[in-house]
Amino acid sequence: MAHRLDDVSGPAQVAGAGEGISRQELALAARNHGLPLEALRYDVTPPGLHYVLTHYDIPYTEDSSWRLDLGGRVRQPLVLELDELKSYPAVTQRVTMECAGNGRALLTPRPMSQPWLVEAVGTAEWTGVPLRVLLAEAGVGAGAVDVVFTGADHGVERGVEQDYRRALPLDVATGGEPEVLVAYEMNGAPLPPQHGRPLRLVVPGWYGMAHVKWLRDITVTDTPFTGFQQAVAYRLRQDAGDEGEPVTRIAPRALLVPPGFPDFMSRARVVRPGSVPLEGRAWSGRAPVARVEVSTDDGRTWYEAELDPDDKYRWSWRTWRFSWTASPGSHVLSARATDAEGHTQPLEQPWNRGGFAVNLVQRVPVLCVDPD
Repeated sequence: MAHRLDDVSGPAQVAGAGEGISRQELALAARNHGLPLEALRYDVTPPGLHYVLTHYDIPYTEDSSWRLDLGGRVRQPLVLELDELKSYPAVTQRVTMECAGNGRALLTPRPMSQPWLVEAVGTAEWTGVPLRVLLAEAGVGAGAVDVVFTGADHGVERGVEQDYRRALPLDVATGGEPEVLVAYEMNGAPLPPQHGRPLRLVVPGWYGMAHVKWLRDITVTDTPFTGFQQAVAYRLRQDAGDEGEPVTRIAPRALLVPPGFPDFMSRARVVRPGSVPLEGRAWSGRAPVARVEVSTDDGRTWYEAELDPDDKYRWSWRTWRFSWTASPGSHVLSARATDAEGHTQPLEQPWNRGGFAVNLVQRVPVLCVDPD
């Protein structure tokens, strides 16, 4: 009996009413991992704590044999070894990266995929060569519209066998704000395998699907790219047949460092009565964060938090702080960010079929108890 790829890779699904996490989703959650929220205390996330989402297998790569091809609608195609890339003037950027599906598991009904809650985020210092420098050296040809990036990871998704590929509009790829990087270091060391060793793309302000890992090919095209990860996946749509809108820049979000101490199973937090310092991080890929508010009564009232100065790290999260006087009983803590263009986090999340760009206000149940 003949078999097809459809036999191992079905269509996208939405969970039925009351349907729990499937074994497939559990397997994805075991392969991928989010940021332990207590690690929000680090300005720069250690690589082992930074979130990881891997679509297919992590390729085994050798730095010595790696080549990056840059071709298509260019005047002078380039083939660059890793040492050649490292000979260009290096740029380092501190960038907060968030998975486009962060928060998916909070939606009802739940889109069935990697079941993220709020932890799919991290901030790192990425070092590499500005993409615009490489494109300028190759010489972008007339009529170019997109730049397509191909990773070495290969698999099948919804019946389509593919290398992981994404594209950026030419103006983003060649622009200086944000400065797109072809990166070879994370936090001052070679990229770890799970983060794309030896090369990856870093696109500040954009969700993680744009940051192609294990980068091996860059192709300039004179037609819009319509590959699976661009035209089928990562679209905001209500129904399977909708064309949808592309997922691009990160919506504003604030998260709390969990206060007090946790219960092992539920992760519910316990604090003591009195002054409890609250802190966290806030970011947006659309405009700088301008305001963070905190609620200690499940969103009924909101108070202004103190924001750390807006320093030189435009594409990194900002620290916020608030002092809470806790009284015995149950409480729900929340924080919400608003950016300089007025985008803010919703209390009720609009639904989309893929569970993308979810930035629902976080809710943290806390029990305040007197010590025994």
